[in-house]
Amino acid sequence: MRGASTQEAKQALRSAGLARRAALAEADCQLLSRAIQARVLQWHCYLTCRSVALYSAIQNEVGTDDLLAHALKSGKKVFYPRVGKDDSAGFFRVLAADELRAGRFGILEPAGTTRLAGVEFEALTIFVPGVAFDLQGNRLGRGRGWYDRLLQQAGERAAIVALAYEFQIVDAVPTGPGDQKVNYVITEKRVVDCGTASAQLSRVF
Repeated sequence: MRGASTQEAKQALRSAGLARRAALAEADCQLLSRAIQARVLQWHCYLTCRSVALYSAIQNEVGTDDLLAHALKSGKKVFYPRVGKDDSAGFFRVLAADELRAGRFGILEPAGTTRLAGVEFEALTIFVPGVAFDLQGNRLGRGRGWYDRLLQQAGERAAIVALAYEFQIVDAVPTGPGDQKVNYVITEKRVVDCGTASAQLSRVF
């Protein structure tokens, strides 16, 4: 019964979150996305990492185009997720923006075959989208679970960073088995360190 309640709570939060995000005007989405990415580009954890995993934004998710351009220009290794027909997923390297192709769900994915090696997780910062987050690092995705499986591969070796609009931060995200936390949430207003004892006192840059 509790599992059913958790799933119902997730679905209610997901529906509300998706509706609010969908209501964003395109101009506002672009403006906020640029502000969030600009905050990332000043953040020491991004500046000092050697590799990044990005995502291709859909349905008004926070964009990552500025991060891709900067990462490639600064010599970082760049990876994107690719999902197989069996819902398995992995990170594959991208050397240029034109190496991204529409994949199984119509989302741009890497066309190359160079898969992220296990040892490379140590120097990796993974940027993830989501529908809702709380200050403890709990993340609500679109419900398919493959991003959680991807993050599980990283374990504690990589820094996991959510890019979100401020309105996507909620009091509490319901969680279940297999749900993976993020270490940081970056919005247009702040950088939240979810690992601090008092996450509510998030640092502002």
